[in-house]
Amino acid sequence: MVEPLGVAQVYRSCRVDAFDFEVTSELESLDLLTGHERARDALSFGTAIRSDGFNLFVLGQPGHDRQSLVGRFLSEKALSGSPPRDWCYRYNFDDPAMPLALSLPPGMGQALRSDLESMIEELRSAIPSVFESEEYQNRFHELKQAMGERQRDAVEAVRREAREHGILLLSTPNGFTFAPADGDKMMAPEVFEKLPTEERERIEHKVEELQRQLSQAIRQMPRLAKRLREQTNTLNEEMLQSAIGTPLDELKERFAAQEGVITHLDSIREAILFNADSFIDEEPDIPAEAVFSRFQINLLVDNAEAEGAPVIHQDLPTHQHLVGRIEHHVHNGTLLTDFSLIRAGALHRANGGYLVLDVRGILTQPGAWETLKRVLMAGEIRTESLEQAYGLISTVTLEPEPIPLDVKIVLLGERLLYYLLCEHDPEFLELFKVQADLEDELDRDPEHEAFYARMVATLAREAALRPLDRSGVAAVIERASRLADDQCKLTARHRDLHDLVLEADHWAGEESAKVIARRHVEKAVSQQLWRAGRIRERSHEMITRGTLMVATEGWVVGQVNGLVVMQLGDFAFGQPSRITATARPGNGQVVDIEREARMGGRIHSKAVMILSRYLASRYAGDEPLSLSASLAFEQSYGGVEGDSASVAEVCVLVSAIAGVELDQAFAVTGSIDQHGRVQPVGGVNEKIEGFFDVCRARGELEGQAVILPATNVEHLMLKAEVREAIEQGSFRVFAISRVDEALELLTGLSIGAPDVHGRFPEGSLDARMVERLTHFREVVKHSRQEERGIDDGEQQEDDDEH
Repeated sequence: MVEPLGVAQVYRSCRVDAFDFEVTSELESLDLLTGHERARDALSFGTAIRSDGFNLFVLGQPGHDRQSLVGRFLSEKALSGSPPRDWCYRYNFDDPAMPLALSLPPGMGQALRSDLESMIEELRSAIPSVFESEEYQNRFHELKQAMGERQRDAVEAVRREAREHGILLLSTPNGFTFAPADGDKMMAPEVFEKLPTEERERIEHKVEELQRQLSQAIRQMPRLAKRLREQTNTLNEEMLQSAIGTPLDELKERFAAQEGVITHLDSIREAILFNADSFIDEEPDIPAEAVFSRFQINLLVDNAEAEGAPVIHQDLPTHQHLVGRIEHHVHNGTLLTDFSLIRAGALHRANGGYLVLDVRGILTQPGAWETLKRVLMAGEIRTESLEQAYGLISTVTLEPEPIPLDVKIVLLGERLLYYLLCEHDPEFLELFKVQADLEDELDRDPEHEAFYARMVATLAREAALRPLDRSGVAAVIERASRLADDQCKLTARHRDLHDLVLEADHWAGEESAKVIARRHVEKAVSQQLWRAGRIRERSHEMITRGTLMVATEGWVVGQVNGLVVMQLGDFAFGQPSRITATARPGNGQVVDIEREARMGGRIHSKAVMILSRYLASRYAGDEPLSLSASLAFEQSYGGVEGDSASVAEVCVLVSAIAGVELDQAFAVTGSIDQHGRVQPVGGVNEKIEGFFDVCRARGELEGQAVILPATNVEHLMLKAEVREAIEQGSFRVFAISRVDEALELLTGLSIGAPDVHGRFPEGSLDARMVERLTHFREVVKHSRQEERGIDDGEQQEDDDEH
C-alpha cells in the first residue's frame, strides 16, 4: 500500500541559519532585473542596435511590474546617451499653411525664443520711433513738396502759354477749363461773339491745342505719384533698415552656425520691409502685431534640462498623444489656428530616446496602433488629426513639415497579445524584432535564496519600509514558493512581493516593531486570504449545511469526491465535488453527462474518451466491452473543464461496474493516460486545502485524505493548519503514480496479479471486475439471441403464410 506523505514532503521551509545577516538593512541593493538574464540581454541588444525595425516587446504578466523594471533599465541606459536636439516650428512666409520645422542643439531653442522675444520688443518701439523722427518727417515732406512742385510746374507752363495767347486757365470743381481773356478777367460770352471770325477761330484752335497740352501734363500725374511712392518706399526701407539692421545682425552673428535660424532671420527682414505700411498707416490691412507674431518660434520640444536621452512613458497612447495635435481658438465664431498652436506628442518628446507604451492601451485606442506603425515605417512624425489622416474632413488646416524620427519603441504586454499580433498583423514582426521575455519563476536554491534576500531588502529600502529580519525573509521566500506552486521555484513577480512586504510593514507598525518578522509576513498572508475569502466561505458553508451534497465519511458504490479549483480574479480556492457513475450491460459506451448537456469543455471530453479506452483495454481484452455507463458531476451548474478529475472518474466507474464501495473520506485529483499512468495537474495546494477546510468544518478530522499524482509532490506548499493535521495523523496525503494505487486506497482491496492462465486472485478488485463484465457480456449476448429468435420466428411465419 502507498504510504502517506510526511510534513517535510508537503512543505519546504527556508532555513533561517543559512542567512549571514541579521536584518536586511545590512544587505546591498540589487538590480531587480537580476534573475531575468534572458530579458536583460534582449533589452541590452534592442537598445544598442540602431537598425530600423529593432524595437522591443517586453513579455510578462502584470505581476512583474513591467513598467518599473523596464523603466529602471532604460533610465540607466539613457544616462550614457546624449541629449537630443530641440525641435521648433516657424512661420512659413511663402506658404503659411505649411509651418517649417527647425532643429537646434539642445537648449538653443529656449535661447532663440528668448532672443526673438527681446528683438520683437525692441522693434515694437524702434520702428515707430524711426517713422516719428524729425529726419524721416523732413525727408518725407521734401519728397512730397518736390512732387507737388513738379505737378504745379507742368500746369503753370500750360497756364503761361495760354496767357500769352489771351486765354485764361481756370480751376473748377470738375477740373480745369480754358476761357478767352479780357484783360485779367474772363471775356463775357457776348463780347466773344462780337469778335471777328478769324479771332474766334484762332482762340478756339489754341484752346484745343492747350487742352491737349494740359491732358498730357495731367497724364504725367500718376507717374509722378508712382515715383513718389517708390521714393517713399525707398525712404521707408532705408529707415527700417536702420531700425532692424542692428538687432537682426546681432542674432545672425549669435546663431551663425544654424542655417535654419539664418534663413528665418532673413525672412523676418523681408517681411518687415514688405509690410512697412503696417507700421505707418493708422488702419493697415495687416496690423503690426500680426506681423510681429510671425517672427516668434513655437518651441515644440525643449531639451535644455535633459540629462542623457529621454525616456517617456505614455500611459494613454491615443493618436493625438502620440503624434501631437493642432489646437484652435475661436474668433468671431470662427475656428482659427496657426503654427504657434502646434503641440508636441509623446513621439516628439521621446525623439532621440525611448518611448514606453502599454500594448493593450494602444490597441484599444481608435487608430493609435495604425498611427504608430505608419510613423515607424515612414521614419517621420506627421502631426495631423485622426480625421485628417483618414481623409474624413476636407476643411483647410495646417500641414506642418514632418519631423525626422529617431526613437526606440518599447511595448509592454502579455505573452498572449504578443503571439496574437505575430499571428494576425503581418507588419508586427517587421517593426518589433526584439522580444524581451521576463521569467515567471526562479530556481529555489541557496544561491537564489540569497539573491531573494537582497531583492526583498531592495524592495523594502526603496519603499522606505522597516527592514526584515531573517525569519521575515524566510517567510517571504516560503510564500514565494507557494505563489509559484512549486517547492523548487520562486515567483519572479515583483509586484506580489512588493505588496506582501508593504502589508507586513503595516502589521509591524501596528505592533510598534522595529523590524518585520515572520509573524508579520504570515499575518499579511492570512489577511489577504481573509479579505478575498467571502465566496469561499459561502461555498464551503453550502457543503457543511448539506445544500451541496458531499460525503466525507462512509462507503458508497459509484460515488467519489473529486477536487475542483474556483478562480475568482487573482484568488483561487478548492472544494470537493461529488462525482457519480452508473453501469449496466450495454454496447461499450461511456456517456459523459456533462458533454451531453453541453456543460463539459473539450479537454474534459477528451479525458473521458481516454479513460473509456483505458477501461476497455484493461478489462475487456479481445472481447467487446459490453457496458453502458454514465458519469456526472452532481450539482454542477457552471460547466466542467479540464482533465484533473479523470483518475476520480476511473475509480468511480470501476466502483459502479464491480459493485465495490469507495471510502468517502478520500478525495481524488489527477489525470490519466490510456495506460493507466497518473499525470500531474494544477492547483493541488488549493484542492487539498479546500477539502481539508470542508472536513474540519464538519467536525473532528478522522483520517480524511487526498490522493494526488506523485509528480505533484514537489508542487506542495500547504498551509500550517494542514501540516499540523498531517503531523498528528488526522489528515493524510497520498501520492500515486498509477490508477491501481488509487483504487486500492479507495476500495481497501488489492488489485491482484493474474496467474499464468490470466485468472485473478479470488476477492481481488480485478477479479470482481472480470466477473461483472463477463456477466454483462452474457446478458447482452442472451438479449441479442432473444432478439434474433424473435426476428427468425417472425420471418418463418411470413414464409408459411406466403
